[in-house]
Amino acid sequence: MWTTETAMWRPTGAALCATLVGIGLSRFAYTPLIPALVDAGWFTPGQAAYLDAANLVGYLMGALLTRRLAARAGAPAVLRGMMLLASLAFLACAAPLPFFWFFTWRLAAGIAGGTLMVLAAATVLPRVPTRRQGLAGGVIFTGVGLGIAASGTLVPALLRLGLVETWAGLGLLSLLLTALAWGGWPPRQHPAPAPARPAAAGTSRALRALYLEYGLNAAGLVPHMVFLVDYIARGLGQGLVAGGGYWVLFGLGAMAGPVLAGQVADRIGFRATLRLAFAVQTAGIGWLAVSDAAGGLVVSSLVVGAFVPGIVPLVLGRVRQLAPPDRERQQAAWGLATTAFAAGQAGAAYGLSFLFAAGGGYAALFAIGALLPLLALLIDLAASAASRQRGTICRPA
Repeated sequence: MWTTETAMWRPTGAALCATLVGIGLSRFAYTPLIPALVDAGWFTPGQAAYLDAANLVGYLMGALLTRRLAARAGAPAVLRGMMLLASLAFLACAAPLPFFWFFTWRLAAGIAGGTLMVLAAATVLPRVPTRRQGLAGGVIFTGVGLGIAASGTLVPALLRLGLVETWAGLGLLSLLLTALAWGGWPPRQHPAPAPARPAAAGTSRALRALYLEYGLNAAGLVPHMVFLVDYIARGLGQGLVAGGGYWVLFGLGAMAGPVLAGQVADRIGFRATLRLAFAVQTAGIGWLAVSDAAGGLVVSSLVVGAFVPGIVPLVLGRVRQLAPPDRERQQAAWGLATTAFAAGQAGAAYGLSFLFAAGGGYAALFAIGALLPLLALLIDLAASAASRQRGTICRPA
């Protein structure tokens, strides 16, 4: 009953709730909390930054642990448990307790987010008709965009009530979303035996290239994700209100990006759409390295914001095309892709922050960011050309 087009929307909605709780809220809702935590004296600026880093480390751990957890407990149980864990992490932080307590729960929230990112879509999409997988994947990862938008709208509204109320409100919202998703997951299925024939070497090379491309793309998004508001507020001297306004635009783009990307992929294919995404991101990120015109800032915020979650269903679609057809190995391949994304994002966040602290200007950050999706595009084109060349050489006369 899970394979009909009508029935696909219930598990798709559950997966959307999972990405909203695990990534959209657990990661992005923390960003606007940092100044409030510092101003209230809960933590120093350095401690608040370490708590953010704890979430990134946990995300990487979750991506690495997912396959083992799902094999032992089954995907539905893991998904429900990780949504509960992310919700409890919010509630556990609703009091000014010692740093180690917060570090533990921010790490736990990251583990939940990494697990949900790997497992939610991979559990649902095999039951979605092939012609609708781009759209369904886009809907699932809209949860990330909703969280980014909430970080610029809902969190500031809650902060007017106080920090305790904000943490508790986010926890209650996450519990509500967990309850909505609870019965929407497909029943556990035991994996079928793996086919005896191993995957072709060309497929393995293509997947390795895709992992590298995904990691580079993740790193290229970091200048906007970390420095956009600061660039506008302090670099251009427009103040925090203006910076916050562009962050809302960034969130609006993130809300629309996954669905639009998925619909385009359903029409022209995942590979072509992914290449188009690399090219558009190169232009959108690089624009801020050469111009501070208001119109360009608006377009860049919307476009790059769209691809923060919008790149995810495109890469997932390519993974499903390139990986062996059995569900276990496709899930493993998607886990490796998510790990590459997490590593690229964490490495770029630390590296670019070091460069900025050492005196590198905003233009240099955005220029480096633009080069990374461009490099990903070149790698994809080269991998495709090499694959065609191998096919020509191996083809019998």
